[in-house]
Amino acid sequence: MKHVSLNTTIKNYSKIRTEIIRQLYYNEMLTLTELSALSHKSIPLVTTIVNDLITDGYVVEYGLAPSTGGRRALTYLLNKEKPKYIVAVAMDQLVTKFVIYDLLNDKQDLVKMMPLNLANDENALYKLIKFIEENIALSGIPEGQFLGIGIGMPGFMNAEQGINHSFFKNADGGNVRDHLTAAIGLPVYIDNDSSLIAMAELKFGMAKGYKDVMVVNIGWGIGLGMIINGIQFRGHSGYAGEFSHIPVSQSNKLCSCGKRGCLEVDTSLWALVERAEAEMAGGAESSLKRLFEDQTKLKGDHFLDAAKSGDPLAVSILSDAAFLIGKGLSTLIHIMNPNLIVLSGRGAIAGKIITAPIQQAINEFCIARLADQTEIKVSKLAHDSELLGAAALVIEHCEFEHP
Repeated sequence: MKHVSLNTTIKNYSKIRTEIIRQLYYNEMLTLTELSALSHKSIPLVTTIVNDLITDGYVVEYGLAPSTGGRRALTYLLNKEKPKYIVAVAMDQLVTKFVIYDLLNDKQDLVKMMPLNLANDENALYKLIKFIEENIALSGIPEGQFLGIGIGMPGFMNAEQGINHSFFKNADGGNVRDHLTAAIGLPVYIDNDSSLIAMAELKFGMAKGYKDVMVVNIGWGIGLGMIINGIQFRGHSGYAGEFSHIPVSQSNKLCSCGKRGCLEVDTSLWALVERAEAEMAGGAESSLKRLFEDQTKLKGDHFLDAAKSGDPLAVSILSDAAFLIGKGLSTLIHIMNPNLIVLSGRGAIAGKIITAPIQQAINEFCIARLADQTEIKVSKLAHDSELLGAAALVIEHCEFEHP
């Protein structure tokens, strides 16, 4: 019995160590009192563990906290020099990005990018593995210093089981996570791209400190992450947030899911590019004619650049799509009553161009009392949101045991 009790004590101690490191990772500088409140542990226990973490090189004293009228408390933060790193991979349907972060979320090099068409490349899984392995090798960082690999990917995903039902069906047993872990030799954690973008906003971005938030991922599809009472909501089976497939479109186009009327068929970047090309073919003038000739960038990115530059055709098409997104959000506002909506993902760079028509639709279709209580903000994490979410995914799963 004593042996079991000792093992339990050691395990609990490791969990508290891990929780303290997580809190410092998400909040940067904290005092012992703040760490005690966030971890729900006593100050003496937190003090002991922080001192151990200082000895182990994970934590350093930073300086005195701002004065609140009494004695100023010491603050602590994670040690930038601790040789522990996280691989973050952000995927969409066409491009995969790679970066390595340290414990302070500082990039160790420039973000690496690789074109990868998930829908049409039967070798996509092999190319993903090779891309990750090559960039880890190029970093020169010893394998033992990596905490793990976090990957955000599109598709209908069960993150708990490690299965992507939309892509990578050629993984052994269908389990992408376990296949990647075995192939690369490091712990791999995967989740839906929109879920990770929501996590990044909750931990580092606009949603930090809010209780009830909807984070909209505007890109090749329209994803959604929901935060309820300060915690990400996953739904019964982990599939919550399939905003793209709400049937609000008046179009009879067939969606990628096999249904008709989905929001995605009129609001995804695919759809916006197709509409722009059709209107130009019908005689509409636009700077997109010239931009689309440049194949060094994706047409969707050219479209967003044109809209930001004030191209009338691009602005008009994007505004129509944003209004429809706002109409879809109006339905969810009546159900969830969030105090904040964050517009994130690739399309968020359009800023006010999408904010105004989304707000217009909410004003038109929402009960005024609910609409007035819902604030809309554009993400400031830009293209790093999914990468930061992927890094946070590793922190959420790894344990920092006592050496």
